[in-house]
Amino acid sequence: MSQAVPPVIRHETVAVNVGGVRVGGGAPVVVQSMTNTDTADVDATVT
Repeated sequence: MSQAVPPVIRHETVAVNVGGVRVGGGAPVVVQSMTNTDTADVDATVT
């Protein structure tokens, strides 16, 4: 028998600037990549 999973409690955060990039406080997720290719081009990115 499975049990219900309790809801995730999220805490409000304050936005801060890190190296000119806004993080937290409802800012969109920012991803930094160490590739110089278009990551949609899997063959070029992985090789």
